[in-house]
Amino acid sequence: MKSTTPPHSSPGGSFHRAFSANFLGEAPDWYKLTIAAFLIANPILLYATSPFVTGWVLIGQFIFTLAMALKCYPLQPGGLLAIEAVLLGMTSSESVFHEVNENIQVILLLMFMVAGIYFMKSLLLYVFTKLLINVRSKTTLSLLFCGVSAILSAFLDALTVTAVLIAVAVGFYAVYHKVASNRQAHPEHDHSKDDHVVEYHRSDLDQFRAFLRSLIMHGAVGTALGGVCTLVGEPQNLLIAEKAGWDFVQFFINMTPVTMPAFVAGLMTCFLLEKIKICGYGAKLPDAVRKELAHFASEQERKRTRRDVVELWVQGVVAVILVLSLAFHVAEVGIIGLMVIVLLTSFNGIIQEARIGHAFEEALPFTALLVVFFAIVAVIHEQHLFEPVTHFVLSLEPEQQPGMLFLANGVLSMISDNVFVATVYINEVKTALNAGDITREHFDKLAIAINTGTNLPSVATPNGQAAFLFLLTSALAPLIRLSYGRMVIMALPYTIVLTIVAFFCVVYAL
Repeated sequence: MKSTTPPHSSPGGSFHRAFSANFLGEAPDWYKLTIAAFLIANPILLYATSPFVTGWVLIGQFIFTLAMALKCYPLQPGGLLAIEAVLLGMTSSESVFHEVNENIQVILLLMFMVAGIYFMKSLLLYVFTKLLINVRSKTTLSLLFCGVSAILSAFLDALTVTAVLIAVAVGFYAVYHKVASNRQAHPEHDHSKDDHVVEYHRSDLDQFRAFLRSLIMHGAVGTALGGVCTLVGEPQNLLIAEKAGWDFVQFFINMTPVTMPAFVAGLMTCFLLEKIKICGYGAKLPDAVRKELAHFASEQERKRTRRDVVELWVQGVVAVILVLSLAFHVAEVGIIGLMVIVLLTSFNGIIQEARIGHAFEEALPFTALLVVFFAIVAVIHEQHLFEPVTHFVLSLEPEQQPGMLFLANGVLSMISDNVFVATVYINEVKTALNAGDITREHFDKLAIAINTGTNLPSVATPNGQAAFLFLLTSALAPLIRLSYGRMVIMALPYTIVLTIVAFFCVVYAL
């Protein structure tokens, strides 16, 4: 039979349809059209207005890609916007490289520390399963997650602690999802799909998702509460401490008038949210899920061999080494993470390249996204998008500056990289100090305002904190239905309380 397919066309349809299907893959058509409209509109807007206006529009577009992370991973659409910004001359490849170079510690942390935590998941799942089964009060459990995350973040860093929370939650979810799908005999069960979920278990699964969402958000906010306290808690803290000449103890003491009231207010907010059950909090662990987790724990105990016990002990020893290494800052966090990988794989018999490669699957897509984010930050820097705010704040009366600087840093950190925002402002006030425009005492107050401003109000949005962005784009987020909008709503009570408490402390306690 002679073919009726027209020449130069594919059997699957026209090239136009094929290109449309390939562009951003399985993303909805309306989303594809929106991104295409952004890419077409930006050159026109740049020609019709100015780079300053187009820069702010570009920030809004990038935030949109983050907000729609469950429709399409932001790396592709965000990357297209970043490439276009470079082609339009709104920044340069050299500036992007400079931003990446300035944040190499964060990139190394993501590449190696998150992978290191992957090899510690047996110990983490063991410890947190015991905690989940034995602590029956959801309020107590929430306070534990928030408080422990805060303490760990003060001595480790927020991204490392978030990686721990993600690993634990995915482990819990995978255990029950296998039961809900009646697939206990399938070791390769895909817990990202609900195709096999039995209708009888569906309501318990949904409630379990809500339970995990609230615990993870309490823990994520806890990383901000602890991360603000010490110079190793967040990358910008180290920068601020360096400019101010503060050591570990000095930094902690100087921040205490703001950070300690904020920490107490954060725990009180956690307690109240679980009691009044608003903004997505208050869901309890279903009895059926608790029973299955308890059964899983007992089965694991029964099956545990001597090699498994030794593996747990090795992970425990390496965990102690990790905490001490980070607390005493013996090396950059990413290098310590690489040490963790070497120790855990060496002493637990993981020598195959394929098994090691799995550990990097979670972090590397986010690392790539973060580099794209730094390209947007380069646009902010090149086009001086924050300069009007900077000039306004530093033109105020000295007694008004700490409070306004706190708010300015908070608002800008909600939409940009808080490391970049802190860098801009600490350099400005350091220049003012060197020029003799402000006293050393006033500089210290402004440095405290910058640190707390970039760390606390920025919990408002996932793009405000790297740990929140990591959580949003992790494998866990789609499993527990944690979208950008839901994160913003769940963070809202914390944002309001922490911003108000910290602002009054900055204004009246410094």
